[in-house]
Amino acid sequence: MPYAKTGGLADVAGALIQELGALGHDARAFMPLYSAVERANPQLRRVPEVEAVGMTIGATEYRFSLRAASQAGSGSPVYFVDCPALFHREGFYTDDPDDHRRFLLFTRAVLESCRLLRFAPDVFHCNDWHTAFLPLYLKTEYAADPLLSGSRSVLTIHNIGYQGVLPAAAVADIGSGALASRLDRADLALGVINALKTGIRFADRVTTVSPTYAREICQGPLGMGLEGALRAREDQVLGILNGVDYREWDPRHDPYLKDHFGPGAWAGKLKNKRRLIKASALNVNAARPLIAMVTRLAEQKGIDLLFDALPLLLQQRDFGFVALGSGDARYVEFFEDLVRRFPGRAAFHSGFDEPTAHLIEAGSDIFLMPSRYEPCGLSQMYSLRYGTIPVVRRTGGLADSVHHYDPRSGIGTGCVFNDFDVPAVQWAINTVLDWFEDQQSWRRLMQNAMAQDFSWGRQILLYQALYRDVSQRS
Repeated sequence: MPYAKTGGLADVAGALIQELGALGHDARAFMPLYSAVERANPQLRRVPEVEAVGMTIGATEYRFSLRAASQAGSGSPVYFVDCPALFHREGFYTDDPDDHRRFLLFTRAVLESCRLLRFAPDVFHCNDWHTAFLPLYLKTEYAADPLLSGSRSVLTIHNIGYQGVLPAAAVADIGSGALASRLDRADLALGVINALKTGIRFADRVTTVSPTYAREICQGPLGMGLEGALRAREDQVLGILNGVDYREWDPRHDPYLKDHFGPGAWAGKLKNKRRLIKASALNVNAARPLIAMVTRLAEQKGIDLLFDALPLLLQQRDFGFVALGSGDARYVEFFEDLVRRFPGRAAFHSGFDEPTAHLIEAGSDIFLMPSRYEPCGLSQMYSLRYGTIPVVRRTGGLADSVHHYDPRSGIGTGCVFNDFDVPAVQWAINTVLDWFEDQQSWRRLMQNAMAQDFSWGRQILLYQALYRDVSQRS
């Protein structure tokens, strides 16, 4: 794991299973058997206890089986719910009218598979809206089940912007009787069912991926309509910052780098910078600062702030800029236009490429993340380990992982700005460019950054404590 990846959820799920297994817990992961995953993993073994199991969703009868593999590094099992009628499609997520049925079947298949395997989890850990009905199923259809009646649930919100809002008619697919009667009546009156809100209401504990984001989504606009449901359970909402896999993201042994480096040994970083400049067709002096971004090209990421700020800064200051990303066409057009306006000073790598992402982290001096909101973010934590100074807005996990540098005291790890506007991001970039001019202070800042530890070995202890607390509650 991750066998399928579209974002940070895959990294988090894979790390949790591996770290829990290393601590001696019986941790098992479930995921749909997407067609791409099946093609890439022909070695998956069949699970004889769960073969061609019938399940009705609404008026449609499906059959699912279970296949399995062992998580590399821990031996923990990973189970794949095999239902070709629902999961053999081009993408992991779709806009198909039955998309919600795919994840309803997956959720119920997990519960049924546990029964058939005689596996009684202390805690089911659900992620995002796709499995958010599981806490409701536990408290209704499985409340009296001899095997699962003692199981508890944790729901993690990775990005509250994705809520799984279904038409009210989908109640027939979700279930009937006591289950249907516990759906939100106000939402039903408006003609909708909100999957994520359902999970928030019925999970034994709700978590999200940073302490600051947990506070933000309970208080105001970043709750995106669910702040009321969250405030009603505010004492049960917990933020745990995601960890980083330093086996992959560490300049001392990064498998994608030709030249490795570490704290105090900067020659390798300069070599990577020169390699990045060449690979990006830039014509900038390696002694001058290089600012970078690796990002989804989406409104959330604050790229709109750069429309006015970045061209002006490139006119006024001596630095290079390189970006890697894919997404909305208007952001692609902006970066492509920036390259045309500032040839040799700006570069844009369209799409996503893992080796290029690692080279950018290793070879740039400054990493820019002006996010409108950021539940956790991993790139700023990668950057810290590579001595690439993050410039971030004070929101979500960015606020929890980057601390503003004070050149006088030498304390801090990056540049943090508050307001979501053009003057604020201009101030931040100018500030970090000014810091770069004092190389003695800059080296101190780099040392501070590289000393940060966001390893999963630390974060898993917080999850372990959470699971123990939840499982012991009556």
